[in-house]
Amino acid sequence: METLEKIFASKLLNVKAIKLQPTNPFTWASGWKSPFYCDNRKTLSYPALRNFVKIEICRLIEENFPEVDAVAGVATGAIAQGALVADELNLPFVYVRSKPKDHGLENLIEGELRPGMKVVVVEDLISTGGSSLKAVEAIRNNGCEVVGMVAAYTYGFDVAQKAFSDANVRLITLTNYEAVVAEALRIGYIAESDVELLNQWRKDPAHWNV
Repeated sequence: METLEKIFASKLLNVKAIKLQPTNPFTWASGWKSPFYCDNRKTLSYPALRNFVKIEICRLIEENFPEVDAVAGVATGAIAQGALVADELNLPFVYVRSKPKDHGLENLIEGELRPGMKVVVVEDLISTGGSSLKAVEAIRNNGCEVVGMVAAYTYGFDVAQKAFSDANVRLITLTNYEAVVAEALRIGYIAESDVELLNQWRKDPAHWNV
């Protein structure tokens, strides 16, 4: 039986959400350089795929965090998907900015959370985990309990796994780097030489360069 990780990896590859640019690497928000990029926000442009992501995130929340009172999306990538999930589950929704708005009410959290609420955070992608865990901190500082986080994709870096463990946040994802690379190689989306390059990058992503 095919796993969710493999099924969603295949769907991401089908819409060409995976990009390889070994000679012109991407720069992440963390400052890391990478020859590999997962643009899973492209799923929002495909109704059937958008619905698949929504339903699967909802299923994971219901199975793993049945006590949830509210859903929080991390700005900006997970605002849309988080709102779709909250609507499907008929739960309150908020989103968390990376920094407070510099005008108006200067909110860091947009929407309303009541102290004591049990919140599931929805994220689109986990790399180092820094921005995701800042959102968790903001929600906790608002007097709420973060019961877990569900993300569409994770790179699975050790630094992120340690950060989530240290922050006592349970992370569940639809798919991950290993599943995507394995499926990409299987269908000929990437070559063996690409995998060798990616393996070199994975050894020390914080200091990798072309």
